[in-house]
Amino acid sequence: MELTLWTYEGPPHVGAMRIATSMEGVHYVLHAPQGDTYADLLFTMIERRGLRPPVTYTTFQARDLGGDTAELVQRSIRQAVERFQPEALLVGESCTAELIQDQPGALAGGMNLGVPMVNLELPAYSKKENWGAAETFYQLVRTLLKAQLPAPGTPKPSPSRWRDEGRRPRVNLLGPSLLGFRCRDDVLEITRLLAEHGIDVAVVAPLGSRPADLERIPTADANVCLYPEVAGPVCSWLERSFGTPVVRTVPIGIGATAAFLRELHGVLDLALPADLQSLEGQPSEAERRSRLPWYSRSVDSTYLTGKRVFIFADATHAIAAARIASKELGFQVVGLGSYSREQAREVRAAAAELGLEALITDDYLVVEKAMGEAAAELVLGTQMERHSAKRLGLPCAVISAPLHVQDVPARYSPQMGWEGANVIFDSWVHPLMMGLEEHLIGMFRHDFEFVDGHRSHLGDGAPAAAGTGEPEAAGTAAAGPAADPVPAPGTTTAADAVREALESLWTADGEAELAKIPFFVRGKVRKNTEAFARERGLARIDAEALYDAKAHFSR
Repeated sequence: MELTLWTYEGPPHVGAMRIATSMEGVHYVLHAPQGDTYADLLFTMIERRGLRPPVTYTTFQARDLGGDTAELVQRSIRQAVERFQPEALLVGESCTAELIQDQPGALAGGMNLGVPMVNLELPAYSKKENWGAAETFYQLVRTLLKAQLPAPGTPKPSPSRWRDEGRRPRVNLLGPSLLGFRCRDDVLEITRLLAEHGIDVAVVAPLGSRPADLERIPTADANVCLYPEVAGPVCSWLERSFGTPVVRTVPIGIGATAAFLRELHGVLDLALPADLQSLEGQPSEAERRSRLPWYSRSVDSTYLTGKRVFIFADATHAIAAARIASKELGFQVVGLGSYSREQAREVRAAAAELGLEALITDDYLVVEKAMGEAAAELVLGTQMERHSAKRLGLPCAVISAPLHVQDVPARYSPQMGWEGANVIFDSWVHPLMMGLEEHLIGMFRHDFEFVDGHRSHLGDGAPAAAGTGEPEAAGTAAAGPAADPVPAPGTTTAADAVREALESLWTADGEAELAKIPFFVRGKVRKNTEAFARERGLARIDAEALYDAKAHFSR
């Protein structure tokens, strides 16, 4: 057994709590000892939800273990049904309660409760939170749709039946849940996007749905698997059992959003709009709606090209981030991994396309070590990577659960669709911009603007010349150019000779690195680097010397 301080995922019963808390009219009876109620805090403190989860704990204590804990389970179930009158009931046990083998689901099954009941058998010692959420959602949908299962041999419904029925096409959005990453805003963005293309949303589940909504799932023409970690199993089951096609492209990023819309139009037999048609590999008109493509090609962003990025997240966001970073922002992905073992194959395939070996682990210390070895300049990860990056002095943006309270913004902040691409650009580039500002402060720290006391370019509050500690230099400056001899036209001065000698020291890779620095500070950086090289007697100025100079002047 390994003791750990942080973990990417909780036990599977926390995943079941995410499904119950995301929905309305569902109650969860959890056979658990005192102390396992800590999970309530995930929803009230991190998700900032105004209500505690709809969970009844049996809360047995050590002294109860000598008696009949099964009777305690039955009493808790009966009281929960009478008090909360749920439309569907989930019954399960925590990892601790699993050891005493009361089998609360089996007990509930013999109580004739009068409501749909799902017996959750979640192996606490071999599976984790996302698997528990996916299994709970799958079992709940399967229980509620049991009476609607088509008879064997029934033809699959056509995805274009909407045309025969004289209505607009409609789809389900499956997978969004509480404690997911920006799920609320993603649903709004995708619903708005679909409405622009004349597509209705039949059911969003589990977030905000009721059991009666789940019973309407087969009425849709297709299912959109927004979050495979939660909705992957249920989408596959609906495809096998009801013949409902699944749209599996996750619309995170410009290219993926366009691919999502093209896949959806193909599945629903809709004519592809002109603005989604691309010619000769050029971006379609729809892809230009987001500001990300323009911003990523602007002067402000060109010096970010080639930045080394390390990515570690759940599978959905890690794969999307790698694609956006490498294909839409011009970053260099130097590390890619995930804690989602169920989607490890997809992550490995995405890493292989980038010439990398995927890191599949749930040990944050292993991730931190890999992050340092990759010499990353930006980290895209979870709340765990934010802590690790801070220790390593690297800028970081959170792109996935697990998250902290600051990652649940009150404002509209989606990750999917055109607006989601704008949010991603802001979230990823700003940490690098802040790093650049610190770099500039280091390079310019000897300039008078950065002297303590300076307040404006008009001299208000600037230190007096005598206070700079360099009276002679100040006096020379006051004397002005009259003190310098004026060379005759066509003659080479000593200063010109020094300048030419210094310029000859620059190697091709040194000049290439220098060219990545913004033009408005490039001259200053060149001057500082040459001064650094002259002081140390360097025979050449290559990229390594440039960064040594940067480190020297940043101290």
